[in-house]
Order: sequence, then C-alpha cells, then structure tokens
Amino acid sequence: MQIRRTLFSLLVLMGATTVQAADEVVVYSSRIDELIKPVFDAYTAKTGVKVKFITDKEAPLMQRIKAEGTNATADLLLTVDAGNLWQAENMGILQPFKSPVIDANIPSQYRSSTDSWTGLSLRARTIAYSTDRVKPEELSTYEALAGKEWEGRLCLRTAKKVYNQSLTATLIETHGSEKTEEILKGWVNNLSTDVFSDDIAVIQAINAGQCDVGIVNTYYYGRLHKQDPSLAVKLFWPNQGDRGVHVNLSGIGLTKHAPHPEAAKALVEWMTGPDAQAIFSGVNQEYPANPSVKPSEEVASWGTFKADTIAVEVAGKRQAEAIKLMDRAGWY
Repeated sequence: MQIRRTLFSLLVLMGATTVQAADEVVVYSSRIDELIKPVFDAYTAKTGVKVKFITDKEAPLMQRIKAEGTNATADLLLTVDAGNLWQAENMGILQPFKSPVIDANIPSQYRSSTDSWTGLSLRARTIAYSTDRVKPEELSTYEALAGKEWEGRLCLRTAKKVYNQSLTATLIETHGSEKTEEILKGWVNNLSTDVFSDDIAVIQAINAGQCDVGIVNTYYYGRLHKQDPSLAVKLFWPNQGDRGVHVNLSGIGLTKHAPHPEAAKALVEWMTGPDAQAIFSGVNQEYPANPSVKPSEEVASWGTFKADTIAVEVAGKRQAEAIKLMDRAGWY
C-alpha cells in the first residue's frame, strides 16, 4: 500500500511539473530587449503564461540551438530578416507546423513555404534622401541610383549586413546576376565615402551633407525622426511603376526539439493577431505583417507604397549568390 501511495505521489508531482513547465515559453531572440518585452509582457498579462527570452546575435543563437539538440532549452527562435530565418530552417533547427490562424493573419509571401517560420513585423528597405539637396522627382528606382547623376552622392551600409544581402538577392531574382552586378557596380562607383556599419550612420551622413541619398530600413529612420522631427531627410518609395519596394521582416520559428511546443504555438498565433501586431508597430516603428492591422500614426505619416510581391524567402535561397556578387562588385 505504501509503495502504491509513493508511486501515486510521484505521478502527481510529475503531472504538476508538466503543467508548470507549460506555463512558460522560452524564446531565443536576436532583437533588442526593449523592442520585444512589451509584446511578451502583454501576452503574460492576458494568459498568465510567462515568456522567458534570451537575447544574442542570430548566429550564436542558431548554433546554440543546434548544439543543444534534443536537450533543447528554447521553444522559439525570433530573429530579423528572412535570410536568417531561411538559414535556421536549412540548419534543421526549426520544425514546421500548420496553423490556420497564422495562415489567416499573415500573407503567404511573408511565411516559409514549408511552414517553418512566419513573419511578425515588416520593414521596407527604401531610399532616404536629403530634403535640402534632392527633389523627390529626381528619384525613381533602386536601379537608377547607379546612374551617373548620383556619382559621389550615395551612401550605403556594409555588404556584410544581411539586410543588403537580401535586397541584392531580390534584385537577382528580378534581373538575373549579370544585370544585378552592373547595378551594384554603379552603386559602388557612386559612393561618396566608405560604407557605413549601420543604417543610422547612413541617415546621419545624409543629414550632415556627406551624401545626398542612401538605402535604409524604415524603422531606423523612424527612430531618428522621432528624436529629431527637424531631420532634413525623408523617405522615398522606389519602383512604384514596376515591382514595388523591397520589404523584409522580423519573424519567428518553432525549434525542432521545443520543450513546450503547444504553448509556443499558441504564443506565435497570438503574436500574429491584432494586439501584438499593434505593439510591434507602435514600439518598433515597423509595419504590421498582418494587413488587417493599421500601422502606428508615426509610420503611417511616411505615406503608402506598393510592396514587392516576391516571397521573402528568396532572400535566403539566393543569399550565397548575392554575397558572391556583392564581392565581385567591390561592395564590402
């Protein structure tokens, strides 16, 4: 009888541990804490499920998930750029899961074709220009920035950043390698100075007169403009007469050996819904990936644009090709 009681007590404890464990979801995130904490705090307030997140650069996080294997700690990987998500998928560290909720909330071009990850928030990689030295009618397309009229007037971020690799990948998808290399060589030839380490520096260089135009992610502009509304830089939406503006994303995927897969799936589904999408837009100065959710007032003030309809996973599929081509063009 005593043995039975002991076994019963153990089973009860095991059951209680399982329930308790499911009340927490662990996220490995390459996003800055202050950008994602409000989202997770809102989810905890709504459901009681705690979200523990560990932040680092995307490469170390992906290697950590791979090394942990079946002894996984993380339920989810949250990172930026479809190129990184595609790489994680191809490393075999994510598992696909089908969700009618996510399919209804997020357009297919912003999701993995294998259901291994989904976009959560969008950013346009567009043209920034000096309001003092450039008229909007002088601008037209990404490709046109390779023209002679922009010689010595262009600023770019380093080619080492995945954002530029993804833009190049979509150019290859549109034009082919030969034409894209010609465009990139034109950009490099038109540089006013060495490439910058980040988009903030590109915008500041335009504002300071070091160059007249550059290519940046919209949320960097949003952050600087919020700090200084008198910033003499504006955004221009290129390629409105053809394919549209290059759009990329932040996104999330379920890890292959997630300890709490069902709880993790529930969190992802909620993050694609209106409450979380509104927080992403307001806090991060990004566009909601869910088209039924309006952007924040600040983001909406930049104007509307037609986005490129190329599936963002192309950024990953052509990433290696893009890196080689950028190197050949002399963009470092």
